[in-house]
Amino acid sequence: MDVNDLKGLYAEANKRMTAALERVKHELAGVRTGRASVSILDSVHVEAYGARMPLNQLASLSVPEPTLIVAQPFDPSQLGAIEKAVRASDLGLNPSNDGKVVRIPIPSLTEERRKELSRHVHRLAEEGRNSVRQVRRDANERLKKLLKDHKISEDDEKKGLDEVQKLTDHQVKLIDDVQKKKDADLLGK
Repeated sequence: MDVNDLKGLYAEANKRMTAALERVKHELAGVRTGRASVSILDSVHVEAYGARMPLNQLASLSVPEPTLIVAQPFDPSQLGAIEKAVRASDLGLNPSNDGKVVRIPIPSLTEERRKELSRHVHRLAEEGRNSVRQVRRDANERLKKLLKDHKISEDDEKKGLDEVQKLTDHQVKLIDDVQKKKDADLLGK
């Protein structure tokens, strides 16, 4: 086996670990802090035109103030459906419409709710770290199999295991940083 095959193994491991990091970032973006962010509405789907559609496909979303999101429907006949979908979501939001737009005030979070959301953030981050570690396990098993099949030397295997561990440590640190930043937003630290 040549060096390019090992590089391919590292590249694949890195790609899968980066995907785990991106998944954590995406999920954490949906956890609401005290500030308005259109990403908290990513999970809201609206019954429209005989199907369930993501809110961002039916309206333009903006944040004119730190505690307000405005949804401007592309089709004004969908105002009621959008308002109903936001109210029915588990985000605890109470939208209102003025005939043109849906205003979604973002209430400030109670201390208890902040702590609950922080625990949720920690769970999501831990799931991400576990995904990264699973990729590490897969890559290490492939390296061990290559050694057993005499396709790489023991030195190559050791270098490979070290390289995979470096990738793992780097990705876990990135997940930790994302978690700390979200915690700081939530808990105001």
